[in-house]
Amino acid sequence: MFTKENNHKKPIVMERNILAKNTKIVGDLTSDGDFRIDGILEGTLETKGRVIIGLEGFVQGKVICENADVEGKFSGDLTVNKMLTLKASASVTGEIVLGKLSVEPGAAFNGSCTMKGALKELKSNEQAAIAKEKTA
Repeated sequence: MFTKENNHKKPIVMERNILAKNTKIVGDLTSDGDFRIDGILEGTLETKGRVIIGLEGFVQGKVICENADVEGKFSGDLTVNKMLTLKASASVTGEIVLGKLSVEPGAAFNGSCTMKGALKELKSNEQAAIAKEKTA
């Protein structure tokens, strides 16, 4: 009577992980969900979600994520596939690779920044200029 299989996929729920104030973790973290850091993280954090470094949060190490909002301090290598937002209270030091950048007045940014889309755009503009020279 009810022989048809139920092939409905369950919706993906992004969990939020919180590293609370007065908490320190040394090591590597991996997750599919979002992270909010109000304590101290020394190590590597890799997530498919958003990373929020709160006002009193501090991360030293390597972070790879989709989006990030920084209010506190970050030092190390930061790779943000989409959007990095630096709030006025943010202090970021290190090597940053990102898709888009938003910086509020007052944020401190020391280091190098590479935008993923910019490299593709530069190459395509150079190729277009070369093609135009050949046809002229």
